[in-house]
Amino acid sequence: MKIGELDLGPRPVMLAPMEDVTDRSFRLICREQGADMVYTEFVSADALIRNINSTTRKLTINDAERPVAIQIYGRDVDSMVEAARIVEEAKPDILDINFGCPVKKVAGKGAGAGMLRDIPKLLQITAAVVKAVKLPVTVKTRLGWDCNNLIITQLAEQLQDVGIAALTVHGRTRSQMYTGQANWEMIARIKENPRLKIPLIGNGDITSGEKARDAFDCYGVDGVMVGRAAIGAPWIFREMHRCVNNSVDTNPITQSEMFSLIRRQINESIDSIDEYRGILHIRRHLAASPLFKGIPNFRETRIAMLRADTRDELMQIICRVENEILPALSVQQSKNQNNIAL
Repeated sequence: MKIGELDLGPRPVMLAPMEDVTDRSFRLICREQGADMVYTEFVSADALIRNINSTTRKLTINDAERPVAIQIYGRDVDSMVEAARIVEEAKPDILDINFGCPVKKVAGKGAGAGMLRDIPKLLQITAAVVKAVKLPVTVKTRLGWDCNNLIITQLAEQLQDVGIAALTVHGRTRSQMYTGQANWEMIARIKENPRLKIPLIGNGDITSGEKARDAFDCYGVDGVMVGRAAIGAPWIFREMHRCVNNSVDTNPITQSEMFSLIRRQINESIDSIDEYRGILHIRRHLAASPLFKGIPNFRETRIAMLRADTRDELMQIICRVENEILPALSVQQSKNQNNIAL
């Protein structure tokens, strides 16, 4: 799959842009684990123009994480054009426009998925950004505002006509937020349109290697984008690459390696900001990580882990889970299996 001159190879699997998740450390880890391209947290055009430090910091990218896309959102043509030019100076491989974020503080103000209620302006912004920069410009959006306005098939053509290089579609409407199931049949319908020549990337409910493979085999997309399933589990890209390429993983990741990646995320999060905010940032990954799912009588330990406010305290809990709780659980499970066999 090619976006402009950028060749991502066959069946690429990408890390979706997620606010407070896809920071530089996480993007790099996901690339190391097999993500074919990564996206930054989305960047507010207005905040970027005002030179807000917390926003401009999101433009910092590492060559090791390439190919990388920077995503911007806004509701005004002039501010989006100005922000796009600022982003171009950061030298990402792709500039992506967010027309899909459903949260009230974004969509409720007319940006993100809110633009799906004003298609002429959405197209005007896109055309202006494409014209303003030399980078390939892509768009990420949804099926429509609600089930009565499933406009994506026509919108895909319109976006192509104003010059975007690729389109990512999340298979839900804005009104669905993240509830219900993503409508992959609708995504397939976009791909079946003979007028659509640009790559189509599917997004929504890709939670395993098998689902990533089905997205290619059953729905015909050119690429797959993974969001929430990667939070706290960057190694998921290894599984997905194995499945989409129908290959055997000759070096499966170990539990010890998973814990090492979690510890690395903790340290890099703290080192890049400070101890207090770094720990706040990493809690979302810890809360979502499958490493801590399904452990019996884990409630008190989980609460302590998510309330820890120093690096040392958090690391001690992580080490205790890895070296005491999980080994003890493994021994107990082995005994139970032996008893069943007897």
